[in-house]
Amino acid sequence: MLNSNHLKANPTTKVRFFEETLSNGLHVILHQDNTNPLVSVSVLYHVGTKNESPGKSGFAHFFEHLMFEGSKNVKKGEFFKYIASNGGKNNAYTNYDETCYYEILPSDRLPLALWLESERMFHAKVDQESINIQREVVKEERKMRIENQPFAIAISEIIPSLLFKKHPYQYPIIGFEKDLNASTKEDYNKFYETYYVPNNAILVVAGDFDMNEARNLINQYFSSIPKGKINFHMKRIEEDPINQEIFSTYVDKNTKVPGIFLSYRVPKIIEKDSYVLKIIDHVLSSGESSRIMKNVVNQKQMASYAGSFLDSMEDYGTFTIYGVINPGVTLDQLTKVIDEEIEILKEKGITQYELEKQRNYFSKKFLFKNYSMSGIADNLAHYSLYYKNTDLINTDIEKYLEISVEDIKRVANKYLNKNCRVRLYNVPSNN
Repeated sequence: MLNSNHLKANPTTKVRFFEETLSNGLHVILHQDNTNPLVSVSVLYHVGTKNESPGKSGFAHFFEHLMFEGSKNVKKGEFFKYIASNGGKNNAYTNYDETCYYEILPSDRLPLALWLESERMFHAKVDQESINIQREVVKEERKMRIENQPFAIAISEIIPSLLFKKHPYQYPIIGFEKDLNASTKEDYNKFYETYYVPNNAILVVAGDFDMNEARNLINQYFSSIPKGKINFHMKRIEEDPINQEIFSTYVDKNTKVPGIFLSYRVPKIIEKDSYVLKIIDHVLSSGESSRIMKNVVNQKQMASYAGSFLDSMEDYGTFTIYGVINPGVTLDQLTKVIDEEIEILKEKGITQYELEKQRNYFSKKFLFKNYSMSGIADNLAHYSLYYKNTDLINTDIEKYLEISVEDIKRVANKYLNKNCRVRLYNVPSNN
């Protein structure tokens, strides 16, 4: 079994890449590094929860499972066998905006990876038997990850449905069971034919290969796949601003300890303010010296656990601050103490020393991501998809270095306001 961390690149050098778009719209990005005899191949489809409609939630995630079932020329369950028997590993993931499939293999197996991905793109089996099998798999996954986990429904379903009234970001990535049960073979075929097309995909190959040979192989396996029929420039769904705090209580059968969630709708991933919010998130809750951990958890001992997380997405972002109360503390008291930390941040900002510390952290993280072939492949696809500027793989860190202490105060004051948030109390059932 390969470890992707063995796919090393020199983090101090510029990541060089070649990109082109085939006549059918498939965007191809190639990064050649012959240091180790390994190759990382990924295909990112620009389809996620964002592309789902009422009653059809969970389709993107469902396809992440279904696409391993088999194809015209790959028997059921053989995707994994092909990769494992050739000394590689593979997997996939889905989020609100994308679905990605990837393999890491010995470099002489590049043709195998490209063939398998072309099969997935053009010849996947969307048959009733495969749908029935994966429907049960996803329902079990939903039970395990969402329905039987403390706070999971609050985070994945309740908060998004309160933050978003129009946008599909309101749906959970894994979908609702009623939608899984109601969806038909025709529904799934339509989804496959719409989104699993070359002009909705980015193919990235990173590692040990010959450039001309790789381009010829890609042409051989992908150029004959016909372009999709629809225009993928979706009209942005605009949410009305939240002008008054939305307060809600959710009774959670899976927890014995109450918790709070303070959630804010924030800008999309490419905005400068989204970068500033990453630093704010880190200042508030990353590590023992962070403000919420230091003041709310350790000094005042109002919460047994507390923190924050930022979800940066293509059309919007969400920023959530959370806490689980200590015995003898009320949810209102914990909210008050967390709000005090937010107000201090808004009023006083952070010091230049704190900002330098954060810049160093993000610089290190940025370099580390470009230290493996799989990390480079991820970054190349990410910058191409969201920013339409693949070269940000070399320069994106500059955006963090340009952030000032004034930016921190400005962004905190702009978005972290009580009157434009969701306040959710997650409480145990009395049973």
